[in-house]
Amino acid sequence: MTEQQVAIVTGGSRGIGRATAVKLAAQGAAVVVGYAGGAAEAAKVVDEITAAGGRAVAAGADVGDEKAVAAMFDLAQETFGGVDVVVNSAGIMPLTTIAELDLDVLDRIYHTNTRGAFVVLREAARRLRDGGSIVTISTSQVGLLFPTYGPYVASKAGIEAMSTILARELRGRNITVNSVAPGPTATDLFLNGKDQATIDHLAKLPPLERLAEAGDIADVITFLTGPQGHWVNGQVVRANGGII
Repeated sequence: MTEQQVAIVTGGSRGIGRATAVKLAAQGAAVVVGYAGGAAEAAKVVDEITAAGGRAVAAGADVGDEKAVAAMFDLAQETFGGVDVVVNSAGIMPLTTIAELDLDVLDRIYHTNTRGAFVVLREAARRLRDGGSIVTISTSQVGLLFPTYGPYVASKAGIEAMSTILARELRGRNITVNSVAPGPTATDLFLNGKDQATIDHLAKLPPLERLAEAGDIADVITFLTGPQGHWVNGQVVRANGGII
């Protein structure tokens, strides 16, 4: 394809989203770096991409707000001419037992993780150019099912299901939809609130005996969005070093 690919990465100001935005840009894509609260961090990602000769712009958007998400796609269209790749990396992970669950927290998780995924996928399904690709981010906790992850896992299990269904609904357009389910990954989202003993224990769970780096997950995502990964469709890829 001679035309430059255009990618939208939600949650692009930090962690896996940031690593993915930078890697997509390095591979030649123009990137819209989506963010919710991290405007300064998103600007740093844009600066890093442009300093390396790439093209990028930041877009503030609550993924659960359909008007804000539509505006992010509008920005991609107006700035770069269209959208070919969507990576929905935005997410939150409050941990709590089900017995102690504050339903306001549950609503917040579902607003960002579940409703947000639906909103982003709906807009992508309507506006992605034929031949493109969509990647959502789930979690290997869907299989591990550790205590205190109940509300988070419930939100992410829905993402896996909707991703596979969308892949089937987009028949005839040569668009792939896959979900990547990381295991323990050394990002702020994962490390927040955990003591060193817990981190060390989780790092030993994979047979490879380490935490993933954000770049490890970004490598999987960008494989799925590239030509080499285009025959993979409607799948959940558990990128966790072999835990499950």
